Amino acid sequence: MSSSAGDRGLTMHWAFDEGAGASALERVTQTVDEIHYVFNNAEFTDPCTPPWRPGVTGSSLLFDGYSTYITHSVHKDKHNGEPELLAALSIGVWVAPRTYEWGHEGKLAAIVNRHNKDTGQGYMLGMFRHGSWSFQIGLADGEWTEIWSPDGCELPKNEWSYVNAVFNGDEGELRLYLNGSEIASAVVPAGSRLAEADDTDLLIGRNNHSSKLAEVFSLHMFSGLMDELKLYSHTLSNEEVASSYQEVLAAHGGVRPQVAYDDIKLDRTPLLADRHRPQYHVSPPAHWMNEPHAPVYFDGKYHLFYQHNPQGPYFHHIHWGHWVSEDLVHWRDLPVALAPEKDELAPDGIWSGSATYDADGLPVLFFTAGNDSASPNQSVALARSTYSADGDSDLVKWIKHPEPLIVQQQGMGAFGDFRDPFVWKDEDGWYALVGSGMEGGGGAALAFASADMLNWTYKGAFFEADIQKFPYLGPIWELPVFLPLGIDKQGVSKHLLLVSPVGAGADVEVFYWIGQLDKHNLSFIPDQEEPELMDVGDFHFTGPSGMVDPKTGRNIVFTIAQGDRTSVLEYQSGWAHNGGLPVSVYLREDGRLGIGPIHELQSLRGEKRLSLHDKSLTETNDLLKDIQGDMLEIQLEMEQGSAAQLGIKVRCTTDGDEETLLYYDWKESALLADRTKTSQHPEEKCSGIQGGKLDLCGENLKLHIYLDRSMVEAYANGLKSLTTRVYPGRKDALGLKLWGDGESLVKSMEIWDMKSIW
Repeated sequence: MSSSAGDRGLTMHWAFDEGAGASALERVTQTVDEIHYVFNNAEFTDPCTPPWRPGVTGSSLLFDGYSTYITHSVHKDKHNGEPELLAALSIGVWVAPRTYEWGHEGKLAAIVNRHNKDTGQGYMLGMFRHGSWSFQIGLADGEWTEIWSPDGCELPKNEWSYVNAVFNGDEGELRLYLNGSEIASAVVPAGSRLAEADDTDLLIGRNNHSSKLAEVFSLHMFSGLMDELKLYSHTLSNEEVASSYQEVLAAHGGVRPQVAYDDIKLDRTPLLADRHRPQYHVSPPAHWMNEPHAPVYFDGKYHLFYQHNPQGPYFHHIHWGHWVSEDLVHWRDLPVALAPEKDELAPDGIWSGSATYDADGLPVLFFTAGNDSASPNQSVALARSTYSADGDSDLVKWIKHPEPLIVQQQGMGAFGDFRDPFVWKDEDGWYALVGSGMEGGGGAALAFASADMLNWTYKGAFFEADIQKFPYLGPIWELPVFLPLGIDKQGVSKHLLLVSPVGAGADVEVFYWIGQLDKHNLSFIPDQEEPELMDVGDFHFTGPSGMVDPKTGRNIVFTIAQGDRTSVLEYQSGWAHNGGLPVSVYLREDGRLGIGPIHELQSLRGEKRLSLHDKSLTETNDLLKDIQGDMLEIQLEMEQGSAAQLGIKVRCTTDGDEETLLYYDWKESALLADRTKTSQHPEEKCSGIQGGKLDLCGENLKLHIYLDRSMVEAYANGLKSLTTRVYPGRKDALGLKLWGDGESLVKSMEIWDMKSIW
């Protein structure tokens, strides 16, 4: 891109027309700058260079929001120990933000900067919360001066905007331009000079005084597309700015160039080769997720949402990610469904919730609205699909109800902890459980009822446990889930209540009770006072959500499979966490809760690698020698024989230096995972023995195991699961071996390769 206006006084110019590679040319000085990018030298996936996309002219560079930036070393010219003084500075750049940074400590996500606010030197052009943006400079007298975009002039996501910032020291003026037109101006003293920050380099895409999160992640980084960045040593006029803008429009038929969503969305392609990232478990395309939630079936499709930070693989500024599926197995990535916005409802986060249907049968989302300027900063809010208005069959667009529906009052649970609404509908209206606690007591699910879905009445505690008897249930409950289990053999209607305890002393797992609903008092009466665990792994099966599948009538539970890694490894990997496999839960004939993987997962089976019956451990291990894999389904039944402990080693190296043992201990009546030899990688955390109680009641040990790279899920006898994570340091940790401390008969064993869903 060149123009007469663009050349006069031009001091730096990045055209981003390389289209490939890990460097960008600054055209004025012909300096080749390295592009910092996490996968330039990847450890766990195939190395690749930063993504390039079509630009407003030629190509543009896509900044990932947490690792992509450019350092340009500037000649630092000291004048008798004083910084260089500039009479004028102008900046022009095309940007298409993908997401907005939260603005921790009031700092900007940098587009371009060379500044030190503490010394009142340099300049910064960057974005702030909800698309607002600012140009900031340090004057020679040490004064730090800021000019901000006015309301209505925010930079929209996923669209190209042409941004200009101008400093005219002689006339004492700052100006901002958006898409060729002046939108703001500010006065500084005539004759002012901008004091260069000679102690720092120029950075593109990263704030050179960014805050750190978890000692690893630099906040305040630009996320999105950038093209045609120019810096000038003279004051651009209105005519020059407009001319540069119109020149680009002319090349695009007189309209602002459009951004194809596929060119700016998070791309999972670089992660498909990651040797630890699961490939048939649901996951975001990249970056951070915590719990999946709000499953809902509508118009032949299953929708599942998830807590998501699209900025990077760290916990911050949560949005609702969105997947859709026709079979609960193969999922498609959809755009972010709900994001924090510049409003009084949820500017600071869109936290967990659930989905149900309105009076017309259309899906609605209930979410926790985060507003740090309110007290409490959590309330229950609603969003509606645009399906009926514009035929949005994928339910991509959602409109938030402008005000919260349920605001916590004093005396309504533990004040300040009020989140994760679980909402359901029957012939009498709508009902909601909200996670909280009782003042001075333990965790609780609070109950609410509504006749119209908009006006809610508090009904008191739906259920609270005795924290003195069960201190591991903690002072606060999150993510309550309530599902009907049907009629037991005595003709009694039974329900399932799931909770996730948090806070001091809490064991953060998924606990459940089977019991009865007292609909008149909107409360829950458990069959047994003490809860049970769904999964006996340690903090790998958490964050429950659930639905009654209208298609099949099943109860299906979704969870997050915690990653169990350090922030350093999550930075290097570019992703954090994934969903567990969907689990079917039901009331067994013996009155216990049945737990197992959904049958649709069979559609992922590839080649059948093994099928045997009535073999000894030795005979079976001979047949296993040639079977290797990190994406497998294994079904195994073993008689106890003379053994007190029996199980299977997975992800084994041939020399046994790395392996993970899943086994059952008859003396302890426990299902266990031994990870003491799982990984020799010096930074991986997985180690030790995990597990919990499981009574087989005289049955053979029946294990249904899913291996998916770092994921290991073992379902035992339809009663419990054990979810854990494994990150072997060696690439040859792919073997299988049965293990026992005595003789045993392998009644049956079947193994299939499993296919990726992506």
